[in-house]
Amino acid sequence: MQLSGVRLSGAALIHANLDGTDLRGALLLRDADLRGASLEQVDLRGADLHGALLLSGSGLSGARLSGADLRGAYLHGEDLDGADLSGTDLSGADLSGANLIGANLRGANISKTKLAYAILENAFYYPIS
Repeated sequence: MQLSGVRLSGAALIHANLDGTDLRGALLLRDADLRGASLEQVDLRGADLHGALLLSGSGLSGARLSGADLRGAYLHGEDLDGADLSGTDLSGADLSGANLIGANLRGANISKTKLAYAILENAFYYPIS
């Protein structure tokens, strides 16, 4: 499904199945409620997810999130296994208990990001300059 650039700020997308959807540059997820939404292999490159609520079970495994705005997003316990988070702004986000195995965090801004109990095995991280 192709939804790039769409605007649905503050949308309630609880338990929505968006697997494999192209949401590049979308503003739809700013302050959106995505609890339990399925987002596996979704393309969110450059999307605005500032303040989005994603809880365990949203399934972002393998998602492409490079350059996305995840400032203040709630990703507690989220599955980000193999996700591309390169260049993503995660400042102030809550990734406590998240599965980041094999995730690409190169150039991501993780200032003030909560990472307590997050699994970072084989994750790639090089700080921004």
